[in-house]
Amino acid sequence: MPYYEYRCSANGRTLEVRHAMDERLDCWADVAAAAGVELGDTPADAPVERLMSAAMVGGSHEQSHALNPGFQGCGPGCACAHGN
Repeated sequence: MPYYEYRCSANGRTLEVRHAMDERLDCWADVAAAAGVELGDTPADAPVERLMSAAMVGGSHEQSHALNPGFQGCGPGCACAHGN
């Protein structure tokens, strides 16, 4: 599963979350739940915007982990998946 960045204009926060390509996160409650963070004072229904993210080009799985320790790869069959 790929990572996506979402920005909430209500609170100014940008969070990176991982979810399936066909999944859609439309509000702060969705993004906060996916990222494992509290809603805080932000209304649950505050709209979010998915940002354009730079694709990972080249590099190894080890390099990906060095840049993002939580990175687990896109999934089975992907060249960046753990163990490939």
